[in-house]
Amino acid sequence: MRILFIVPYVPSRIRVRSYCLLKSMVERGHQVTLATLWSTAAERDQLVSLEKLGLEVLAQPLTRFGSLSNCLRALPTSMPLQAVYCWQPRLQEALDTLVKTRHFDVIHVEHLRGARYGLSLAQRDFPVVWDSVDCISHLFEQSVVHSRTIFGQWITRLELGRTRDYEGWLVNQFQEVLVTSAVDKKALAQLAFYPNPKRESVNPSKINVLPNGVDQAYFKPNGQSAAAESLVFSGKMSYHANVTMAMHLVQDIMPHVWAERPTVKVAIVGQNPPRSIRKLEQDPRVTVLGYVPDIRPYLQQATAAVVPALYGAGIQNKVLEAMACATPVVATESALSALNLKPEFDVLVANETEAFAQQVLRLLADSNLRQAIGSRGLEYVRRNHLWSKIGADLEAIYQALIENHNRVTKQ
Repeated sequence: MRILFIVPYVPSRIRVRSYCLLKSMVERGHQVTLATLWSTAAERDQLVSLEKLGLEVLAQPLTRFGSLSNCLRALPTSMPLQAVYCWQPRLQEALDTLVKTRHFDVIHVEHLRGARYGLSLAQRDFPVVWDSVDCISHLFEQSVVHSRTIFGQWITRLELGRTRDYEGWLVNQFQEVLVTSAVDKKALAQLAFYPNPKRESVNPSKINVLPNGVDQAYFKPNGQSAAAESLVFSGKMSYHANVTMAMHLVQDIMPHVWAERPTVKVAIVGQNPPRSIRKLEQDPRVTVLGYVPDIRPYLQQATAAVVPALYGAGIQNKVLEAMACATPVVATESALSALNLKPEFDVLVANETEAFAQQVLRLLADSNLRQAIGSRGLEYVRRNHLWSKIGADLEAIYQALIENHNRVTKQ
């Protein structure tokens, strides 16, 4: 197959879904052209690594000022800021030129931020897959209630109504829609029932669940003993749900842990931590590491990985990556809603603050429990989250879409 894959940010091991799907498509023998946007020198350098994977890369720069300008122009309109944040007319022009001179069997566009590029191509009668990844409206509904940042509260209240309307309309603009979980599929399909006389009904059968996987050749146990009394929380710290999670961990949960084990250390690992997260280092038992070139040692050496999500959408990759390293995980139900994990078997689960702290204390006190939970978590990801299997499923989705498109075109 000849695949045009449009991602509004540079795929990487941090932006793992697009990175691993691209890698899988190349490994399966397909010709893949990646169209993307870069904003930093590091992202521009990453493009070279992507070319080495066997991808043809078409990239345009997008500055922070450009994104801000897009959002300011959209503010007085009904368009969600997420839908314009990554708009770059030069990339659209390059895509228009490309599809006039090259034939592609299928076009894949990722995220609400990239959907606008796909809309233009879908109108040209190309078979287009929109990978929504998560239902952003579902995320915003939770953020309005739980976000601990003023900006998070403000922006989600501003965006919620317009995002509901836009996502509900957007689903019917593409022949195929993907999400990472059944929860997001249900939320996206239900948007059809919000009052809007112009909206068509959403056909749930066109929304397919394509979960995230783990690169298990990369994330794996290192065979060494974990450090004593050390917890790790990982995730991109520019993301409001992760900021809320980290603050909840240190401010609410850890005081209960420290009351019984005052020497337990917490490492917060993830790029772009805001000032509110940096301030957590005022307690010497908390380390905020920001960006690290390789997160694996922090997962492999931790006594446990903690994921006290108050809200979120899609699959929490941090859970899968820790499990792939055989690191036992303590999480809330919200962090696990997209996964078929067995509490007390694959993972320890608690929602309330004190109960979560007690689950952490159980793991810290019991090496046999740590070994059992870590081993069973590893087996779970090996059975259910191989990128090779997910790549094969995506290939089948492409093939069915192409066949249906050709059938309709011939009628």
